[in-house]
Amino acid sequence: MQRFFKDLKRYYRYILYASKSELKSEVSYSYLNWIWWVLEPVLFMLIYVFVVRIVFRTNEKYFPVFVLIGQMVWMYFNRTVKRSVKIVKSYRSVITKIYVPKFVFTLINMLVNSFKMAISFMIIIVMMLVSRVPLTWNVLYFLPIVIVLNFVIFGICMILMHYGVYIGDLNNLINVLLRFIFYLSGIFYSVKNRVPAPYNKFVLKLNPIAFSINQIREVLIYGKKADLRFLAIWFVVGLLLSIVGIWKVYKNENSYAKVI
Repeated sequence: MQRFFKDLKRYYRYILYASKSELKSEVSYSYLNWIWWVLEPVLFMLIYVFVVRIVFRTNEKYFPVFVLIGQMVWMYFNRTVKRSVKIVKSYRSVITKIYVPKFVFTLINMLVNSFKMAISFMIIIVMMLVSRVPLTWNVLYFLPIVIVLNFVIFGICMILMHYGVYIGDLNNLINVLLRFIFYLSGIFYSVKNRVPAPYNKFVLKLNPIAFSINQIREVLIYGKKADLRFLAIWFVVGLLLSIVGIWKVYKNENSYAKVI
């Protein structure tokens, strides 16, 4: 871990520069440029609201905000994890020329998608004000929930980044698994209310995305306190996954250039 923090201090400027460059290049060929980052979550929210509110006739309170929260967390997780599988190969031109600690690519990936997540969160704040959602001091729990979520995602991405170098079919497997997680995470429905007991408890506690979405909804919409016990458990899990992922990548990163 000492090596990790030393490398992080040395390469943090590169991480920030590369993240900024990637964001710029992503919108350089789009007519709407950065406006699309605002439109995308809003359009998806409208689709989900129409399908679930009109077609399935749900009565969930503050439903547009409810959906936006689920969508914000899911899109961040989905984009970050999906790209992590092939991220080493996408930086082939860098890896084959100079040495860069490979965890740097994961942090760039997370920073890019964190920026998009931040835009979605600002839209949520606006929607909460428009919908007159009551605000309490419990909204401050949002920060530790997101920190824990990032530890879990970082650990998962580091492990997938390593195995993605060697297993060509891993990307297809992850796509199927992500689709399964999508339907079990309550993006546009309440796991607590819609999934029969006691299965809803297992889904909420064993699925980090369902847990994070539910906790953010609890503190932002319903003014409740976060489940600190399970938040601590997921923090430990995320920390362990991160340590294992960092160790795995440092141990094998010298062979990545030969494989790709």
